[in-house]
Amino acid sequence: MSRDSEAEQPGEVLPGTLSESLRAELIEFRRDLHMHPELGNQEFRTTAVLKARLEQAGLEPRVLATGTGLICDIGSWDGVRPLFAIRADIDALPIPDTKTGVPYRSTVPDRAHACGHDVHTTTVLGAGLVLSELDRQGLLPQPVRLIFQPAEEVLPGGASDAIESGVLDGVGKIIAVHCDPKVDAGVIGLRPGPITSACDRLEITLDGPGGHTARPHLTTDLVTAVAKVAAEVPALLARRVDARSGLAVTWGRIEAGHACNVIPQHAELSGTVRCLDLPGWRAAPDLVHAAIDEIATLHRAKSQINYIRGVPPVVNDPDVTELLRDAQIARRGPYAVEDTEQSLGGEDFSWYLEHVPGAMARLGVRTPGDTARRDLHRGDFDADERAIAVGVELFTAAALLDGQRT
Repeated sequence: MSRDSEAEQPGEVLPGTLSESLRAELIEFRRDLHMHPELGNQEFRTTAVLKARLEQAGLEPRVLATGTGLICDIGSWDGVRPLFAIRADIDALPIPDTKTGVPYRSTVPDRAHACGHDVHTTTVLGAGLVLSELDRQGLLPQPVRLIFQPAEEVLPGGASDAIESGVLDGVGKIIAVHCDPKVDAGVIGLRPGPITSACDRLEITLDGPGGHTARPHLTTDLVTAVAKVAAEVPALLARRVDARSGLAVTWGRIEAGHACNVIPQHAELSGTVRCLDLPGWRAAPDLVHAAIDEIATLHRAKSQINYIRGVPPVVNDPDVTELLRDAQIARRGPYAVEDTEQSLGGEDFSWYLEHVPGAMARLGVRTPGDTARRDLHRGDFDADERAIAVGVELFTAAALLDGQRT
């Protein structure tokens, strides 16, 4: 049997598949979000349209205390049996939409859903609509909470504020997806344990007295100093942390000087610190501070370091990961699941997993047969919209299977 034909053979029959009318509605909903992207903690329109559609379905969504984002419970919760949570992030990125030839290109200058959050949001909305109908039919075996979280792209992530506002109260498990443009639509990627890395932000300033480029020996050669910090800090750290931690410093900005014959008094660097495991992440601030200070002092530059904590790795619970695997197999067969690697990208879904077991799957959004290289956080990012139904049916199957087993 071919991969394509076997992928269409489900493992068991479950309710909760999409009707063609709902499938079409969700595609239009996603396109509307895509045309109206909003940055973190500014997602007022997005929150409003989600709230309206959920209320139209007879549900009672509640806007978060932060003013954007919301939660919505489906089914009767007695306060004893844990809720099964499904999370989406709703914010966009501050970059221009450079796609051509599509009618749903962003209408907001320098704003784009270039990370797929519009897809994430639509899949969770769709799951909620399907599960609410199953609940009316008496087919929902456990209560479910939808979490539409703002500000995932804003370090340290909107998940922290959402948790503080009580979104995890009563929750026993939580699941989510993230778009993956390297995986075909119809397929999900799974990995127990760490699936993303930790991500922090690093801002450094170096200062010196300045001077003439003819006499660098009489001052602090700040351009050389900043170049040495940029080149040598990553190399030095590689010898001070277990290589298996994958601690990596990558610079995104360096700025120094204004004239070719003037040694500047001020220089700046900024970048990210990424790490594959929790022990390395916890040790990273002290190690990074020490490495920067050593190199700056060697070149007689005064350093100031702003180390901004971001997010820990997303560490998938093995049992919840297997639940997602079983759910996808039940819907689409065994070849609709593939193992995936750990990414160096950061995701604030990790904060939920500090409190409750859960797992994130990679949702394939590449059109099968497309050989073009595509990536997240690019203005030309787009998703094969068939992935929306895959995400919805994955979520509904997971909720149903978990409810049957617990």
